[in-house]
Amino acid sequence: MIKWDAIFSLPLALEALPSILEGLPYTLSLSLIGFLLGTVLGFFVALMKMSSLRPLRWLMNTHISLMRGTPLMVLLFLIYFGLPFVGLQLDAITASILGFTMMSSAYIAEIIRSSLSAVDKGQWEAAKALGIKTSTIYRKVIIPQAIRIAIPPLSNILLDMVKSTSLTAMITVPEIFNKAKIVGGAKSDYMTVYILVALVYWVICTLYAFGQSRLETRLATYQ
Repeated sequence: MIKWDAIFSLPLALEALPSILEGLPYTLSLSLIGFLLGTVLGFFVALMKMSSLRPLRWLMNTHISLMRGTPLMVLLFLIYFGLPFVGLQLDAITASILGFTMMSSAYIAEIIRSSLSAVDKGQWEAAKALGIKTSTIYRKVIIPQAIRIAIPPLSNILLDMVKSTSLTAMITVPEIFNKAKIVGGAKSDYMTVYILVALVYWVICTLYAFGQSRLETRLATYQ
């Protein structure tokens, strides 16, 4: 017979929720800042990968390959515990943001590159024939259409980053999973707090997904 009280205790969950939510600002800020910085960096990585300069393309391909082939936890450990060996000591928050930015930029660069390539080349040729500057073509013609194409995969990156913030608990960032571990140890009931923190992550991701849906609808209407 299943002992449901041993799996999930509602009184403990209600008691633990305020403590777990103390880590929510860290979870949200790490994921959002890492995503925004990763998007900016990924945009330039994508442009450089599309460059006609072979050394530049090789360098960006190497960056993308390394970031996509390295586990995020390993990257966080290398930054937080490895950089002090070369004289650079970063706090856990800064190390996490740096790791998230580097990792996400590789995936975002590929999304942006494919989105830019997906825009009909005829529009580029037509704008060139009209004598419009290259920078204006990108800003007024290509990028607005590429953004609409890129939103769904970019939102998946953001959702993955929200969940990946749990890994920063390993380098002492007091986000919601770290708080859950502390409460679980104090109350000797890890199962309840882990189920609770899973629900918190689910709510966050659901709200982000709703925002993505609304943004897609708005852009479709504008288009």
